[in-house]
Amino acid sequence: MATTITEVLNIWNDIGVFSYVIPFLLIFAVVFAILKKTKILGDENDGILAIIAVALGLLSLQFDMVSEFFAVIFPRFGVGVSIFLVAMIFLGFFFPDRDAKKGVVSKWIGGVVAAFVLLWSFDSWGEWSQFGFGSWFNDNFWAIVIVGVIVATIMGVTKKSDTPTTGAKV
Repeated sequence: MATTITEVLNIWNDIGVFSYVIPFLLIFAVVFAILKKTKILGDENDGILAIIAVALGLLSLQFDMVSEFFAVIFPRFGVGVSIFLVAMIFLGFFFPDRDAKKGVVSKWIGGVVAAFVLLWSFDSWGEWSQFGFGSWFNDNFWAIVIVGVIVATIMGVTKKSDTPTTGAKV
């Protein structure tokens, strides 16, 4: 009897792999890495760091808020990565390989895509509706875009040049 990947993924979904196991592993790994990197409890306390990371990972899954948010943000993150990848491919068409502008433009594109994905995720996440974010975002979307364009324009115009000025030459 052949089992397809779709069937396997559906079985994993039914038993909670995507709702509990993967979010727990992600939170555990990030918390443990942060605690390890900051050396907040010293260098030789990996057991205590693991216990803290396990506790935080399990507590974060207690009310399904994390699972629901992950179910909202990561599919949109995949869309955002796809948009960024396509933008980078097109950027490669227009700029030479070692052009300095390519790095600056790619950072701006990445920032815009990241902001878009986050706002899209928060707008779609049910928990934000209790704070009124979803309706507020829908009501003020174009105002946010206009303010963002104005801020970007001001930053671009007022940016200092990289060449130092030393005054009048004699």
